[in-house]
Amino acid sequence: MPLDLPVADLEALVVKLSAVTTRREGFSRTAAATLTRLATSGPARLTDLASAEEVSQPSMSSLVARLVEQGLVLRRTDPADARAVLLSLTPAGEALVAQRRAARTRRLDAALAELSADDVERIADAVPALTRLADALRRSSKEVTR
Repeated sequence: MPLDLPVADLEALVVKLSAVTTRREGFSRTAAATLTRLATSGPARLTDLASAEEVSQPSMSSLVARLVEQGLVLRRTDPADARAVLLSLTPAGEALVAQRRAARTRRLDAALAELSADDVERIADAVPALTRLADALRRSSKEVTR
């Protein structure tokens, strides 16, 4: 444990921040993450989405069917391989992701406004290190699930 970092406190904080910043509003964590992934990474195959979200292909297939039914995701033939299907967001899906992101930003802005300038500066200074931590956690999660 580097520099006696209170890992248990950090883990509890991550859970708390996730709970208060990620309001699902009728969507499972996987559905919200899948919509966000399609928004940020662009069209993807179902197998790639299942792998990225660490769920089975049948589970992702069921989820995608619901998202298609809701008008949030579009299925189309992959131009590189006519046997494969690419999934992408519809305009309604893009709008939903943008609305959810804007709502999270407003909640974070309001919470940051309640903190001292020193606290906000410390948080800003920590963002690059926390981003590297998130990337390391993502990598280690993929290694564990292989």
